[in-house]
Amino acid sequence: MALKVLYTTNATAHGGRNGHTQNADGLVSVDLSVPKAMGGPGKPGTTTPEDLFAAGYAACFGGGCDYAAKSVLKLKPTDIVVNCAVGIGTNPEGGFGLKVDITAKIAGLSQPDADRLVAEAHRICPYSNATRNNIEVNVKAVAA
Repeated sequence: MALKVLYTTNATAHGGRNGHTQNADGLVSVDLSVPKAMGGPGKPGTTTPEDLFAAGYAACFGGGCDYAAKSVLKLKPTDIVVNCAVGIGTNPEGGFGLKVDITAKIAGLSQPDADRLVAEAHRICPYSNATRNNIEVNVKAVAA
């Protein structure tokens, strides 16, 4: 079944990991630099593709939590804060890969309900669906 596209955006990068990337309307416009930990210059005031991916995944997963709580599980959390840690490293087969650890702090729910909510969000989140079976993604709920 073909995806029914609801929204499309685009961005352009010039210079790869030591360059610049910007989306079409210019609201996202950042200089990039390979971190020193990866052998790069680690220029101050720059970001990485992993930073951008972590920010996007955290926001999208939070949206998935909101949607799952209201529309699917009929739960009423009082606050949801999502932290997304994205690591990059070398694959044993060659090349590079990513690893993601997501922690969702859910206020106003019991731990079992927070666990159900985060599991449902992971099932419906577009980033989770895009990464499923492609990279390691660990998801944890913390009832706060």
